[in-house]
Amino acid sequence: MTVVRDPARKRALVLRLKRAEGQLRGIQNLIENDADCEKVAQQLSAARKALDKSFFSLVGCVIAQGDVPADEVSEMLSKYS
Repeated sequence: MTVVRDPARKRALVLRLKRAEGQLRGIQNLIENDADCEKVAQQLSAARKALDKSFFSLVGCVIAQGDVPADEVSEMLSKYS
């Protein structure tokens, strides 16, 4: 198992996830305040893309660190993307 060791990459990943967390809170508020479903769907799509970018950023860290063989990175991509 590997972890993100580079402090700059770790910080960037955490900040990206905090933005996604804020998006999710915003979506909850939209739903609680009876927002139009299309607006909610648009925001859900944006949050999903933000999480996808976080995932691929994490994979990029794994690749850059060189701790995990290419076949294991490929397996992780197949399994979780």
